[in-house]
Amino acid sequence: MSGKEGETIVIVRKKGGHGGHHGGAWKVAYADFVTAMMAFFLVMWLVTQSKEVKSAVGGYFRDPGIFEFEKGKGVLPGGQPGVEPGAAPEVSAARTAAEDERARLEATAALIRQEMTAIKGFDTLRDQVQFTVTSEGLRIDLVDKAASSFFDSGSAALRGESEQILGLIAHELGALTNDVVVEGHTDSRQYADGDRYGNWELSAERANAARRVMERTGLRDGQVRAVRGFADRQLQMPDVPLDPRNRRVSIVVRSEASRQIEGALNAPVSDSSVNRREPDPAAVTATKTGTEH
Repeated sequence: MSGKEGETIVIVRKKGGHGGHHGGAWKVAYADFVTAMMAFFLVMWLVTQSKEVKSAVGGYFRDPGIFEFEKGKGVLPGGQPGVEPGAAPEVSAARTAAEDERARLEATAALIRQEMTAIKGFDTLRDQVQFTVTSEGLRIDLVDKAASSFFDSGSAALRGESEQILGLIAHELGALTNDVVVEGHTDSRQYADGDRYGNWELSAERANAARRVMERTGLRDGQVRAVRGFADRQLQMPDVPLDPRNRRVSIVVRSEASRQIEGALNAPVSDSSVNRREPDPAAVTATKTGTEH
């Protein structure tokens, strides 16, 4: 017997099977492939389109929205924003018009302030005329104080100085093309006999009294768009509802954008938008025939 007969033989068998999880790298590669294919087919579709479609697509990528202020150069010919059919609207002209209108309203407010300063005897009421320029337009508020009011107490009767101030304001606003809305506001103090006469009536009558004076002293015919009475529903000092500063008349010179928004909201629904089904003449005839005796 040889010396190798006493050795132990070990046999190792490898088991087959899956090599384990390979991660999600394939998903990234697949996503890149799909994106590339989408871009390829988009380019192929665009190549086969007409010149008008190409120009419209070019205009869109130059100005993808009205809130984009920076335009790229683009890669397609033509496509000036807001020119070709289907292109995005040109916003620079509209933005410039809005800025010009705001500048005109601010200049009008400054001119009214200056003219009021030049008039003697308006020292008290002058500080009670407030000017604010917002997206709504120019708002001119005639605000009461504890010892100084534009109207007689609890009445819609204007005082003499108040009429002069309204006439001065109307003279300058009449030169504008903007329309005007006059609003009346009160504090929360209630009348003893509120069932017959209250803050709703008082606010509306005060606004109407201001309208009459301004139309007589400078506003154009038809320039006043509306007269509104809000009672105490829009307090200037909501934490102090009885504060006299809540009593005011507001003259709103509406911006063009504000006017267009209101016009769109109040536009009547056309008959074409209503699905009306006309009766079938044959059916009507058959019905009449069936009911005859």
